[in-house]
Amino acid sequence: MPDSSEQPTRTSTSDSDWWRQAVVYQVYPRSFADQNGDGIGDLRGVTSRVGYLADLGVDAVWLSPFYPSALADGGYDVDDYRDVDPRLGTLEDFDAMVAALHGAGIKVIVDIVPNHTSDRHAWFRKALDKGPVSEARERYVFREGRGPDGAEPPSDWKSMFGGPAWERVADGQWYLHLFAPEQPDLNWDNPKVHEEFRDILRFWGDRGVDGFRVDVAHGLAKDLSEPLAAAADLHEGLALRGEHPLWDRDDVHDIYREWRRVFEEYDPPLAAVAEAWVHPTRRGRYADPEGLGQAFNFDLLQAPWSAPDFREIIKRNLDDVQQTGTSSTWVLSNHDVVRHATRYGLEGSGRAAAEAWLAAGGRPEQVDRKRGVRRARAATLLILALPGCSYLYQGEELGLHEVGDLPDEARTDPTWFRSGHTHKGRDGCRVPLPWTSHPPSYGFGTDGAHLPQPDWFAAASVQAQRDTEGSTLEMYRQALRLRRRLQGPEELTWEEQTADVVHFARPGGWHCVTNLGTTTVHLSDGEVLLSSGPLDGRQLPPDTTAWLSAT
Repeated sequence: MPDSSEQPTRTSTSDSDWWRQAVVYQVYPRSFADQNGDGIGDLRGVTSRVGYLADLGVDAVWLSPFYPSALADGGYDVDDYRDVDPRLGTLEDFDAMVAALHGAGIKVIVDIVPNHTSDRHAWFRKALDKGPVSEARERYVFREGRGPDGAEPPSDWKSMFGGPAWERVADGQWYLHLFAPEQPDLNWDNPKVHEEFRDILRFWGDRGVDGFRVDVAHGLAKDLSEPLAAAADLHEGLALRGEHPLWDRDDVHDIYREWRRVFEEYDPPLAAVAEAWVHPTRRGRYADPEGLGQAFNFDLLQAPWSAPDFREIIKRNLDDVQQTGTSSTWVLSNHDVVRHATRYGLEGSGRAAAEAWLAAGGRPEQVDRKRGVRRARAATLLILALPGCSYLYQGEELGLHEVGDLPDEARTDPTWFRSGHTHKGRDGCRVPLPWTSHPPSYGFGTDGAHLPQPDWFAAASVQAQRDTEGSTLEMYRQALRLRRRLQGPEELTWEEQTADVVHFARPGGWHCVTNLGTTTVHLSDGEVLLSSGPLDGRQLPPDTTAWLSAT
C-alpha cells in the first residue's frame, strides 16, 4: 500500500478553472485513517494516505469538519472555526497535510459551517453569560417564549433532526436551532456575523486551502419578523421555491457576493460549492459566478435505477449550467445518505427506498449486494464520463455497502436520539474504512475504530482489492487515469439509444454507453476502453457501462 512518500508525478492545475471538471474525493476525517491509535481518524492519518489518493487519481480532497467539536453532529457543531480538534491533530498537522496534498498535485477544499455554531463556541457562551438585551445575544436568534409565562416556544418550527427547533435557557429566553440543540443558529442580520466569517475564510485561505464546501448554504438568511412567520415542515423546503421563511431566501445571495470578493483576493481565486437542498430551478443562483460559483446537484443521488430518469436529470442539469456559466456537479454518495451500492441493491433503488430499508433495520440480507455493486460501478463510469465535476465519497472506490445493522448502542447520529430511535441516522455510511483484511480495525488504526466494522470489510479492503484485476478499486484507478486523458470541453452529444440505455459522445469522439435495462444491447463500433463489468463480445449486459473510443 503506498504511503505519502510514493507519490507519482502529476500535473498540477493552477488556473482559476481547475474545479470545473475536477474529481473531488470527500474525506470524512474521523473515519478515514487513524494514525495515533485512539480509534478516531486524524489529520496525520490523512497525510499518511496521500500516496493512496494520488495513486487513485483524484484532483482534490474535500475535508469534512475537523474543527474542535463535541461531536453532537459529527463535527458540524463547531466550537472554534480557526483551530483543529485536538483529537484530530493541530494546526501544524493541518499545514503538513496541505503541503503533502499540494505536493501530490491535489487541491484542498474544507467544510465551512456558517448556519450555526456549537453551543460551546465562545460567542454562544458569552451570549448565555450576558443575558437578554445584549450585543452577544444579537449574534444568535433569541426570542421570548409564548404564553403568559413564556414557557411555550416562540413558534411551532421543528428541527431537521426531530423535535422543536427552539431550546429554552436558564433566564427564560429561547434560541433557534434548526438542527440539534447543540447547534444554535447564527443571526445573519447582524453585521458582526458577516465580518467574522469573512475573516474565517481568509484564515484558511492564508493557510493554503483552495476552496470551501458551504454547509447548509440555503439556510443562512431567515424571515425573523415579528410575529414569527408560520413555517411549513422544514423537510418540505424543496417544494416551496424560495417562499419558505427559513430556507432559500433571496437575500442569502447577498452574503455569497460578499464572500466572492474575499475569494477574489487570492490568485487563483478560491473555489466554493454550495450544499443547497433547494428546488432544481433555484440551484443556479448558488452557482452564480458572482457568488459561490458551484452548487451540488443531488438529483442522481435520489433517482431510481432508470434510464429515462437519468437522461432527464443529466439534460436538465447541463441546460441549467449553460444559464449560469458554471460547471455541473455529479454526486452518488456522501456522508449524509445511504451508500449507493446499497441503494442500487434494493427494490426501488432510490433514496426513499434506502431510507425505508434503514428504518426497518437495515438488514444486509434484504440487499442484492452483487447487483448493488454492479450498478454502482456502472453509475460511477457514467458520471465520470459527463462534463463537469464529480464528487466521490470515501470508500465508494471499494464498492462499500452501508453498514445498516449497526447495534443501537453504537449509534451516535443526533437523528437517532431526536427521533425517539425511529430514524437510524447516518452512522452506517460513516464507519471507518478498511485498509487491510485484518481485524480488529482492518488497518484503520492500531486499537479499534469508533464505529464497529463488519466482518465483510476484510474482502472489501484496499489490501484485498489493490492490483486485483476486476476489483472496484482497480476500476476507479483505471477510470480516473483514462478520464484525465480523454476529458475535453464541457460538451456532450446525445446518441441514438433505446429506452433503457443512456448513450452520449464527448468531444474527441469517445462514447459512454450505460445499459440500465434487463436485456443485453449491442455496442456500436469502436474500441472498448473500459467497462464497469465483463462484456460478452460486443454485447453490453444489463447494469453495465462501457467507454468506447472514436470509430
